[in-house]
Amino acid sequence: MRSPNSEKENKSLSLERNPLIVTAELRFDTYYPYAELTQQIEQLVAKYPNLLHLESIGKSYEGRDVWCITVTNREMGAAEEKPALWCDGNIHATEVSASSACLYLIQKLVTGYGSDAEITRAVDKRTFYIVPRVNPDGAEKYFQTPPHYIRSSTRPYPFDEEPIDGLKRQDLDGDGRTLSMRIPDPLGPWKIHPEHPRLLVRRDPTETDGQYYRLLPEGLLENWDGVSIQVQPNKEGLDLNRNFPAHWRPEGEQHGAGPYPGSEPEAQNLMRFIASHQNITGSLSFHTYSGVLLRPYGTQADDTLPAEDLWTYQSIGEKGTQLTGYPAISVYHDFRYHPKEVITGVFDDWFYDHLGVFAWTVEIWSPQRQAGIMEGFDGNTKSGGFKFIDWYRKHPFEDDVKLLEWSDKALEGKGYIDWYPFEHPQLGKIELGGWHGIYAFRNPPPMFLEKEIAPLADWAIYHALIAPELALHSLTATRLDANVAGEAASYRIRLVVQNVGWLPTNVTQKAVEKKAVRGVVAEIELPEGASFEIGEARVQRGQLAGQAYKSPAPYDWDYDTTDELDKIEWVIRAKPGTAVKVKARHQRAGTVRGEVTLG
Repeated sequence: MRSPNSEKENKSLSLERNPLIVTAELRFDTYYPYAELTQQIEQLVAKYPNLLHLESIGKSYEGRDVWCITVTNREMGAAEEKPALWCDGNIHATEVSASSACLYLIQKLVTGYGSDAEITRAVDKRTFYIVPRVNPDGAEKYFQTPPHYIRSSTRPYPFDEEPIDGLKRQDLDGDGRTLSMRIPDPLGPWKIHPEHPRLLVRRDPTETDGQYYRLLPEGLLENWDGVSIQVQPNKEGLDLNRNFPAHWRPEGEQHGAGPYPGSEPEAQNLMRFIASHQNITGSLSFHTYSGVLLRPYGTQADDTLPAEDLWTYQSIGEKGTQLTGYPAISVYHDFRYHPKEVITGVFDDWFYDHLGVFAWTVEIWSPQRQAGIMEGFDGNTKSGGFKFIDWYRKHPFEDDVKLLEWSDKALEGKGYIDWYPFEHPQLGKIELGGWHGIYAFRNPPPMFLEKEIAPLADWAIYHALIAPELALHSLTATRLDANVAGEAASYRIRLVVQNVGWLPTNVTQKAVEKKAVRGVVAEIELPEGASFEIGEARVQRGQLAGQAYKSPAPYDWDYDTTDELDKIEWVIRAKPGTAVKVKARHQRAGTVRGEVTLG
């Protein structure tokens, strides 16, 4: 049997996922399959050619281009000569709202340029590298009807063959959804709640002689022996966010890891681009779901980070919480899937641990928070005080009631489907229903999408603006000997550069520890006929401090030294009236140029 609302719901889902009109301004009440995503990006780039540049950073497993949009005002300097923020989304197949978060950021930057001072400053003085869909192949599986759930890549792994036994998920009644099957079974662990009969609760450990149920995904049993039931695994077993080199472990220790670090083209695309763009100072990777801002490490405790990095991570996270409402938490302390296990090969761990960049994983959307379940979100929870994953292991039944009421009101009943009878060809009389997880949990339902992702763009812009920024403090030329007309003279050229950004030029102490970042490099270009008396054409200097480590209030033991400044001097011999050009550059803080005429 079909649900009474199934035809209406199927039509609604189709419209929400397959927009018919491609416009230059993106919509955020829908989700875009690959072809529409590409069209929308191309039209946006065509509309703002002075601010946007589109390129493919490589191919996916199935050969689709993985698009990167560079956002900056090129009239204010080359993209690679400005500090940059990296943003990506949709490395996991079903997490398509992560793509939307990237697209929203792009649109906010270009439409706010010239009218919003902070956005204008960010686009003039920073670069944004944005990859909305890291894994286009997996996302296309999601856009099937009904959606097909895989974790990441569509490449068969670890084996090529199709599963041949067990329950295969599929839409049995043709309503465009795969829900749950409620099967009467005296050994089943579930029973109907006496006061809330739409919901199920666990039976008591000593309870017998009641009506009990077994829950399974909607689907058919292949090669069933009439007794045992296992759910078929997907043959696509890769998790691209376990394929990065940081703390990587093989498949036997880390499910989905791939045969070796960086084995998959999607991971290679990111690593190759990032390694060749050393101006990146921060990273936001958008995922779903939980409504949290996750920071490294996933493998070890906070006290293993350099103290300065931990303090700075916490400060950036506090701003993120202020802007988004999402708690900023440690993966290791607050977000482990099992207290005795860790996950390895993760992108943000690689970015921080190998390159020394402050990298975050943003888990978009929390149905629990939407339903008013505020534990962990109330601002009073200390690090390690609430385990977000543990909620799925054990929580009060009252939370289930709140979620059901939220679905009924906010989702108009499309999140939780009341159980309805169905004649299963193998199991007989069963019921279909329960949580429609793809709709309610996996991504924000389309009508909530824009409100959910908008604050994330504000945090991304903030994150870009706290980057180190090299500036020309002063450039002078002082004559050192007597003024004899027409003859060459000695001049002291003094260049003073300054980091006017909040972060130090090295960004993290981890970068210093790993020797991942070079100091300031100053170069002087002499006019024809000039020569050096003291100094060299290229000078290697150290790092410049930022404002990040200042105390919160001025006490008499905390003084403002000028560690953000550096003075470089040359003595040259040249004719008066000629021009001397200098350039100072830093991988992460940008490039400045100056010219001085000898008097």
